[in-house]
Amino acid sequence: MSVTIIRAVCALSTAAFLAACGAPPASVTPQEVPGYGAIEDGGFTIPAVPARYVPPENRRTTVAYNGSEKPGTIVVDPHVKYLYHVRADGSADRYRIAVGDEGRGLKATTYVGRKAHWPRWTPTKNMIRTMPELYADKAAGMEPGPLNPLGARALYLYRGGRDTMFRIHGTGDFTSIGRATSAGCIRLYNQDILALYEAVDSGATVKIRSVAESRALEGDAAVDAALAADAEWLAGAEERQQAQLLVAAEIERTTETLD
Repeated sequence: MSVTIIRAVCALSTAAFLAACGAPPASVTPQEVPGYGAIEDGGFTIPAVPARYVPPENRRTTVAYNGSEKPGTIVVDPHVKYLYHVRADGSADRYRIAVGDEGRGLKATTYVGRKAHWPRWTPTKNMIRTMPELYADKAAGMEPGPLNPLGARALYLYRGGRDTMFRIHGTGDFTSIGRATSAGCIRLYNQDILALYEAVDSGATVKIRSVAESRALEGDAAVDAALAADAEWLAGAEERQQAQLLVAAEIERTTETLD
């Protein structure tokens, strides 16, 4: 395995701790899914998402919306792992997300207090204090780029004028989407956060569904299936490691193509 891949795997493993966020081959040539190909943006290259990691149920789409929220509202369902951006015609743009246990604990209603292109990421003081081996060298912040845990765009969630330390953001770890992963922030494919970012206004309301609301609107079967899939994914350490290797290989392949 090349030094580039090793470094990328380490970076992606670190990103899994975000709060306030056969083995794969050395080179991967994914079948390109429309809307999820490689993108040049802001001086960076966002790698294509391999087809196996963007199945039909994970692709952004417009659906009939059965909630009561006003147009322009972002609705996050951390249980079935979908985010809805409500439209005026009774439909919603639906995006697949990744979110962990802390994200399920984000309560009720927040709003988009700030938006950022290719944001920097800085670990919290508590993260640095409790895990200095991972975060001490990033105390001044991590530069933007494909390996930055916040990805290509970030929406910062506020309540009462204060930052909740939760974000809706992109991620280079496309294997995590639809999974019970990330320490709490809400992740989308980088290709999807580009679309959502442009559609959402600063100040937009962000509603976080409770499990009871999710069961009422998505159905018991969908919620139960999602919880079962979470348990299976969290138990599969080897599968997660192989998935991270695939991400690192795709980043290296994209870099080599540009060179």
